[in-house]
Amino acid sequence: MARAKSKSERSGDSQDAIALLKADHRQVEEWFEEFCAAPDDDRKQELATLICNALKVHTTIEEEIFYPAFLQATDDLKLHHEAEVEHDGAKKLIAEIEGSSPDDEYFDAKVTVLFEMIKHHVKEEEKTGGMFAEARKSEMDLDALGAQLAARKADLEGEAEEGDDVPPSGGKMERSEVERMMKETR
Repeated sequence: MARAKSKSERSGDSQDAIALLKADHRQVEEWFEEFCAAPDDDRKQELATLICNALKVHTTIEEEIFYPAFLQATDDLKLHHEAEVEHDGAKKLIAEIEGSSPDDEYFDAKVTVLFEMIKHHVKEEEKTGGMFAEARKSEMDLDALGAQLAARKADLEGEAEEGDDVPPSGGKMERSEVERMMKETR
């Protein structure tokens, strides 16, 4: 049975949380595929940078906003903890990729392994019975979460464009940051 579209989906104003996260997944998958076919080291470096930055933003918004809301709504510690552990592994590899270049003989292998890790993580989140399916069955306000995710994503991408490093994802924000976000979403 088809799910009814939310008000924001019908109006086109914004995406619900799951649609936004899935769109991120598709974009990163596209960049990984381009990396595999890249004709030269400069393009590989450019794509690796895009991939790493996008994944840092994505993991940050999931860990700061989506995962806590999911855990509160579902009490599903197993899915939550598996997702967090998968993020931790990916973040370690992202740091290694960022600290290297196509001149490193392991660069391509590191990006390829990151791709495999991310494909597995995405499959786990998007499968029947996965985190996204469970979130849809819960009482989570996916439209409101989508707006929060989009706002935080824009903040993080703006910081990256200004030359600041995207904060490492880890789900930990200063209290003032949390309070600011809460005020912005009211």
